[in-house]
Amino acid sequence: MHSLTLSGKKIITGKGSLKTLSELHFDRIMIVTGGSSMIKSGVIGRAIEYIQKEGCKISVFSGVPKNPSIKDVEKGLIAACDFQPDCILAIGGGSAMDCAKAILLFYEFPYLSFDNVLDYNARGKIPAERNTSLICIPSTAGTGSEVTRGTVITDPDKELKVPIMTDCLRPDIAILDPEITMTMPRNVVAETGMDALTHAIEAYTNHNLDDFDEGLCSSAIVGLMKWLPDSVMLETLLAREKVLNYQAMAGIGFANVGLGMVHGIAHSFGAAFNMAHGLTNAIILPYVLRYNSQNEIVKLKLEELAYRCHVDDIISTIEKMREMFDIPATFKEAGISEEEFAQKHDLLLEHAMLGATKVNPVVMTIEEMDKMLNLVYRGEA
Repeated sequence: MHSLTLSGKKIITGKGSLKTLSELHFDRIMIVTGGSSMIKSGVIGRAIEYIQKEGCKISVFSGVPKNPSIKDVEKGLIAACDFQPDCILAIGGGSAMDCAKAILLFYEFPYLSFDNVLDYNARGKIPAERNTSLICIPSTAGTGSEVTRGTVITDPDKELKVPIMTDCLRPDIAILDPEITMTMPRNVVAETGMDALTHAIEAYTNHNLDDFDEGLCSSAIVGLMKWLPDSVMLETLLAREKVLNYQAMAGIGFANVGLGMVHGIAHSFGAAFNMAHGLTNAIILPYVLRYNSQNEIVKLKLEELAYRCHVDDIISTIEKMREMFDIPATFKEAGISEEEFAQKHDLLLEHAMLGATKVNPVVMTIEEMDKMLNLVYRGEA
């Protein structure tokens, strides 16, 4: 038996859909965003214009970094408790949305903390219902956080990324406006797009895949393989819109199904070296797909994807696309020195075995993971 959720209350798509913010009816809205890009581009200003009605008060919490930490969430929680919003509105990349979700969780349920949240989640005692609304507007096209039930926060002391998955974190409304994604630099377009492709492929090759999510994930893969190059290289609004929609489909799929070893390794490198999540996924993906191809089910699925994408081999095509996007093929090429890798090796190995690695289609041993870490670092085991 499977229980599936395809989204929150509503997904709004299309050019100019940011304007639907004018239809909201809240008393106090707290906007959570990243660095300065959304402010400088005028997106935050336009959002405030749309929602600022008589009596509606707005607060902006900005400066969320690319890998939000526990301290970032705690700082945002203080701001939320002072402002007392009835709606939290995240505008930005996956980091801003993840931080907003964590702020909402601890604001809504004060008895939760980073010390006990995983225990409460494991016991099923985090309520699905909440009083504070959550709306997410992605400025990047990759994480799918606007349609998922999870958030990932970094614990810098442990150099560990902590995923929190619970139904109350699924946004009520997701607004997918491709015009906002036109503000992205090319490298961010490429890396977040590869992140979306990783989500779709890992869910599609996960043994938990069901018929509904198979349709979402396979269509997302075919669509991303077709439109991501144009989104990166040609920067057309149509391509950005297609990628934005397909990455959300991938998000819905993996939220129901799960991911795999790419994410287990990506979270370990991301936390240890403060690397962007999309970049880490893009480096790791082809290596893990080749490894997982030893599983006959995965092998057949990848062959079917190659047929649907009109290519000879899906993995080599992804590698060529990565090269076209100027994304490094190894972590060594990405700038991590041999000394740094050696210093962090044991920590990377320990953390790479956690999280999504536990549902990888090929069961991993510590010995095999050690070989994989050397492979993604140097390009050879």
